[in-house]
Amino acid sequence: MKTRYNLGLRTVIVLLFGLALGACGEKDKTPVNLDPVAFHATDECHVCGMVISDFPGPKGQAVEKEGIRKFCSTAEMLSWWLQPENRILDARLYVHDMGQSHWDQPDDSHLIDATQAWYVTGTPLAGAMGASLASFADQQAAEALAAEHNGTVMRFDEIDQEFLQQAAAAQHGDLHEAMQHGDMHDMMNSEMH
Repeated sequence: MKTRYNLGLRTVIVLLFGLALGACGEKDKTPVNLDPVAFHATDECHVCGMVISDFPGPKGQAVEKEGIRKFCSTAEMLSWWLQPENRILDARLYVHDMGQSHWDQPDDSHLIDATQAWYVTGTPLAGAMGASLASFADQQAAEALAAEHNGTVMRFDEIDQEFLQQAAAAQHGDLHEAMQHGDMHDMMNSEMH
């Protein structure tokens, strides 16, 4: 009888242990929403800490199971994403489709997959820190903006840290050159209108 009791007790313990492990596995199977979210007036950039809504141009966000990181520009998001410790995250990246949005206030209902977007660089359009990279869902819309401003169209995979640094330097070089030639007033007035 003692053997039956021990065998029965062992069976119950194994079953309870199995149920406990099964319950732990259920948490991992809960679906996580990785859809883009709206930007709010108080959101701060994950990289620089500045208030995102204070800047024109497309914004970016990284959505993962651990939370959402928001960025004041596409360049800030891409710079963050290109860091090795961030590349291993299971995050979805989103940017505004500027073919569907006004530059001064991008429409959050037009956030698109950043990895599938077309990016335009080399325009005089003002944005947040770094280079202003206009993001588009449609290649023709990106090419039209590039043609209008003598810019360049790039894909997500073509953008690396070196490119972002060069693009930021070129954009700031235009500002520095305008200041040296006394054109700063004209440049500021043209951006306001």
